[in-house]
Amino acid sequence: MAEAVFHPPRRKRRVFESYQAPFPVDVGGKDFRICQAEIINNNVIVTNPEDIEQLYNKGYFGKGILSRSRPVYSISDPLLVTKWQGANINMPIIGSKKYQCHVQWAKSVLQQQGLDDCSITKIIENYTKPLEVPFLEEDEAEQTRTGPNTENTEVSRQCSTATGNVVALSPENQNEGYKKACLEGDAAFEPAAARSSEEQEQGDLKEIAEASCQKHGFLVHCGCKAKESTEHRSCEMIKSKECAPEYVLVQEEEEGSLCPADDSAHAQDERLFKKEKLVCRRNPFRIFEYLQLSLEEAFFLVYALGCLSIYYGEEPLTILKLWEVFSEVKPNFKTTYMAYHYFRSKGWVPKVGLKYGTDLLLYRKGPPFYHASYSVIAELVDDNFEGSLRRPLSWKSLSGLNRTTVNASKELMLCYLIRPSDMTEEEMSTPECMKRIKVQELIVSRWVSSRERNEQDEL
Repeated sequence: MAEAVFHPPRRKRRVFESYQAPFPVDVGGKDFRICQAEIINNNVIVTNPEDIEQLYNKGYFGKGILSRSRPVYSISDPLLVTKWQGANINMPIIGSKKYQCHVQWAKSVLQQQGLDDCSITKIIENYTKPLEVPFLEEDEAEQTRTGPNTENTEVSRQCSTATGNVVALSPENQNEGYKKACLEGDAAFEPAAARSSEEQEQGDLKEIAEASCQKHGFLVHCGCKAKESTEHRSCEMIKSKECAPEYVLVQEEEEGSLCPADDSAHAQDERLFKKEKLVCRRNPFRIFEYLQLSLEEAFFLVYALGCLSIYYGEEPLTILKLWEVFSEVKPNFKTTYMAYHYFRSKGWVPKVGLKYGTDLLLYRKGPPFYHASYSVIAELVDDNFEGSLRRPLSWKSLSGLNRTTVNASKELMLCYLIRPSDMTEEEMSTPECMKRIKVQELIVSRWVSSRERNEQDEL
């Protein structure tokens, strides 16, 4: 049998971050904190933005539910953000079509609560009408380029119908300052937008209370609260890290706003320009980015690092209870966790290998720096490498799995967790059983007959 050859990990070409730490713990340091998570539908979810940043940045634990990996989902349209980057705006910018999708989603939530169409239309119209822009000025010394209107605050600029390029700000909005943002955003307490009077605000909030807007699942929130102070709030500071954006700027086209181009240019070629504007509205259907942990990652943070507390309802679960619950949710949890714990202890960053048909994927340092080096299949066996295998591989299935792994520039690894013959089921009911488990790694490589003949000829 030929010996397995170790191939160095393939480093990614474009890396835009620095390596900080393998684990999100600072033993005895000031930065140590215990994060919180909760079990929802047999999934472990982290909702606190600070905990999300701590867990992912210092260990690459979990995955953003709305992102590919790192939880960086943003409601803003990148093209529109680039287009309006000179406006010094610290608010999400979306197109009118996307905003209408959020409106339709909010309507569907209200329809599910039994409201009639007339009430739903009235609530949505009051909730999404144009508002005074709660700008957050980043640099006071910088000359402001846009300003609020008294009735319908909007940021306007002209752009060509042919090219779509930004030309200039409209004159009426130049040399006017932003309004200071002064309120704090909170995921648990969501302030209502400014209204023209206290009675109008009370009436709108009463209608919103009747709609009973509430969380739809655990991904979205319509952004309404029944109990709200009637104190007039003219501006609010949006903290994107604390809650989903309550205010958005919607790019809309101003009807009948066609005007000729500059007269100093070719007069005979009157190119028409259309005026586009950014209108501040409330987001009726707010989407939150959560961090989802695999069961192995969650238990490792609780058991090995002691930096996570997992709740089910209002009750925090103990280590033994988590071991029992996770084993019921995932029958092969004990096997996959032992493999996860072993490779994490060796400095690898294991991630779920479901998309390649395996249990784990092993990364050096983390997914941002290197491609996965190994696809791992974990099996629990006895001293004689026998047992009830979870995945009995035939030569055909093993060859296909190996081909799939090689085509993705990885290597297939079989990880055998050797259990002593005298170990009882009672010992396996606690994570302390890992102290007696041994590990044997086996790398599967494809045998190429022509290559073997060439090597023999050279010898």
